[in-house]
Amino acid sequence: MVGLIAGGPSALTRAVEGAEDDPDRGAADIAAMGVGDHDLVVGIATSGRTPYVLGAVREARLRGATTIGLSCNRPSLLGEEVDLEVAPLVGAEVISGSTRLKAGTATKMILNMISTGAMVRIGKTLGNRMVDLEPTNEKLRIRSRRILRELAGVDDNRAGQILEGCDGRLKRALVVALAGVDPDAARALLETQGGQVRAAIKAAGGREPH
Repeated sequence: MVGLIAGGPSALTRAVEGAEDDPDRGAADIAAMGVGDHDLVVGIATSGRTPYVLGAVREARLRGATTIGLSCNRPSLLGEEVDLEVAPLVGAEVISGSTRLKAGTATKMILNMISTGAMVRIGKTLGNRMVDLEPTNEKLRIRSRRILRELAGVDDNRAGQILEGCDGRLKRALVVALAGVDPDAARALLETQGGQVRAAIKAAGGREPH
């Protein structure tokens, strides 16, 4: 996932006045990312008429990307430019014009739904657990052992052994424990099954996780 904002990264901490009024800049930023027909571009504009966002989604569609428009107005110019319009109508803000209030909260919730759904679809989870963990600190190493214990029904000592043999990679360890294969075979199964742990276990004739 890549985030673009009118005015560039510095606009996150300091206002870049007028940047959002430039549709050509939005289009140029999309072009610079090399967006193509395998990409999804979500344009976010509470008003549904921000020129930078409109320019960006127009360029994205020209390049074959699927586009979503997220605004808090309907109908809107943004809704007319995209493949899918998402428009939560939150009503008037408590402080008139301050779209960081209800509109900002609704937008964040929808973006959370989109990003979480995407992570589930590409195999980052198993059931309601995150399993594509990078064992970069002790907290995550402890979490990996706990999830392996719970899903595979092994004790902590065995969980540690399996994870060590899998270079700490929980997804691979789950396939080893539940499909009864070695780490190299687990890696190959995950590759052929698009990173989906359950599919990899099933392909090897393994048992269902707890």
